[in-house]
Amino acid sequence: MAQTSSIEWTDVTWNPVAGCSVATAGCTNCYAMRMAARLEAMGTAKYQGLTRKSGDRYVWTGRVFCDERALAAPSGWKKPRTVFVNSMSDLFHPEVPEAFILKVWEVMASTRQHTYQILTKRPARMREILSGANFPRLPNVWLGTSVEDAAVLQRIDDLRLTPAYVRFVSFEPLIGSVAGADLKDIHWAIVGGESGPRSRPMPKDWVLEIEAICRAANTAFFFKQWGGRNKKAAGRHLNGKTYDEMPAHIA
Repeated sequence: MAQTSSIEWTDVTWNPVAGCSVATAGCTNCYAMRMAARLEAMGTAKYQGLTRKSGDRYVWTGRVFCDERALAAPSGWKKPRTVFVNSMSDLFHPEVPEAFILKVWEVMASTRQHTYQILTKRPARMREILSGANFPRLPNVWLGTSVEDAAVLQRIDDLRLTPAYVRFVSFEPLIGSVAGADLKDIHWAIVGGESGPRSRPMPKDWVLEIEAICRAANTAFFFKQWGGRNKKAAGRHLNGKTYDEMPAHIA
């Protein structure tokens, strides 16, 4: 029900939802679409019908699968973990019922030993739902949004107005300058280049712009990777250093 993760900023991934749809330019080469297609080909029931062939690639169909069985997984983890929620989907996708989101929320509320990281490309819906009385602000739940270029900077405004102890922005895949980003009341920023065979380049200047914005806003700065066709070879050093800053728990 959960998988140890190679993602540098988390311990495990937990996917109570699978499936998504393309939202903006950052979704074009989504790794989860490729992975979902492979899992479907392997016969994994949870991923059947979530992708379709389009030319020489697989893309989301827009169908999502809410996995009731996966909800039990976190209660079985005795040692505290940092958990990336829905690496294969988006909890606030419009096809995920609010009633199921509430079930996920209740699991996180009952397993306070874990820290949950939720990342969405749909922060407007997240803000609307989590502003309701049924969703208490949880200190062990970090809320984030993805921002790939300046065209979607408004997502940060929706995130800023969402009740949360920790708010974070993932600038990954960074495919354009975000020099105008406002990180006030944002506690953490992750930066990463796109990886894979169709990866788009990320100039160093774009990364340095974000680091400077983080320093001015007192936002923790985490540089994940340069990306490219061989992300391991490209590494994750910036000016000869690794940046693994994490947010403080804000009360």
